[in-house]
Amino acid sequence: MYELPKTNFKDLKDKTNKIFDNKISKIVVLLVILFLVTGFYTGFISINYFYLQGNNILQELGKSLMPQVGQKQEVQQGYVSNISYEQAIIDSVKNASPSVVSIIISKNLPVYEEQYINPFQGFPDFGPQLQIPQYVQKGTQKQEVGAGSGFIVSEDGLILTNKHVVVDKDAEYTVLTNDGKKYPAKVLALDPVQDLAVVKIESENKFPAIKLGDSFGIQIGQGAIAIGNALGEFRNTVSVGVISGLGRTISASGGQGFSETLEDVIQTDAAINLGNSGGPLINLKGEVIGVNTAIAEGAQSIGFAIPINIAKKDISQITNSNKIVYPFLGVRYVLVDDAIKQKYNLSVDYGALVLKGSSGEPAITKDSAAEKAGLKEKDVILEINGEKITKDNSMAKIIQEYNPGDQIKIKLLRGKEQMEVDAVLGERSE
Repeated sequence: MYELPKTNFKDLKDKTNKIFDNKISKIVVLLVILFLVTGFYTGFISINYFYLQGNNILQELGKSLMPQVGQKQEVQQGYVSNISYEQAIIDSVKNASPSVVSIIISKNLPVYEEQYINPFQGFPDFGPQLQIPQYVQKGTQKQEVGAGSGFIVSEDGLILTNKHVVVDKDAEYTVLTNDGKKYPAKVLALDPVQDLAVVKIESENKFPAIKLGDSFGIQIGQGAIAIGNALGEFRNTVSVGVISGLGRTISASGGQGFSETLEDVIQTDAAINLGNSGGPLINLKGEVIGVNTAIAEGAQSIGFAIPINIAKKDISQITNSNKIVYPFLGVRYVLVDDAIKQKYNLSVDYGALVLKGSSGEPAITKDSAAEKAGLKEKDVILEINGEKITKDNSMAKIIQEYNPGDQIKIKLLRGKEQMEVDAVLGERSE
């Protein structure tokens, strides 16, 4: 019988466990490395996928938010632009420019000639023989004395411009169109309240009419383009800006002693230079939203335009009756605020206090609607047809909502007593 060698099972077990542990460790390390490589690769693929998907989503979102070139714009409660800014400017100027004109102002002015004379001529034995220069008038000559801008609003050559551009009744006016042609023009009417005038080209030709927009829906910050005869020299100059303010009240003055207060005008930073007066302020759809009228002296990029909705009424009246008229109450007044209330010891801080003019002009115009209704100096007009008179809603603005011949109910304060009277508005024209 053979006897097997004696085996130490404890040592065998230790060796077996050691070998097993080494193999397990290697397998674990391999698995960890495999998992790390697989995880890194999977993560890279996932990140790249989500990046591409996110980029596509952002692009689609951007397309939905950003304006697209060539899309039509709709005006809802306010002005909304949805075409590219640069293309909108190009298209607007291209559409509006053919209707913008320069208005050249000419007058017959004396022509002087320099001559030399001897003041002692006829007295040969008296005084030295001198030759003194002297200017002597040699007739008159038509000369250009100014220029402004305007824009054509109807095919038959009706032009809207500023009153201060064509206020000189002794001057002659020539319209220079965008294609370089000159036409004589006639002033049809001057607006008695606003700095507006209507001029007619004296020609049987057809002219391109500009598109009129709606100034009611404009918003601060929207784009604005001014076009005009800058400095009376550079025709159809274009400047771009934004609507800077609305409902401004300004005191404007110019040549020929022209001066008036303009209410509810548009402020813009689109450059308006001398000669731009009467040109259009257009939106990014090429529609006129205002008539450029004034600049603020001593400031930069502060210009003003009369809302086109005000001017539309003038165009309509000229077309229908060949004149521009406004409703007229016939009072001079100052709007009541805290300072006026305190100065005149009033019991209200709103309304229109009827007063004489600074040079003694009567507070109530003779034979006017106010006189016929019994209004008196020192009355405070509080409301017209229930509409309250305030600094932001002046009496002039309220009255312009009506027509000559309309009957209005006036609520007023006389002393400490409130009362109501009826008045039939008169007519105010040039």
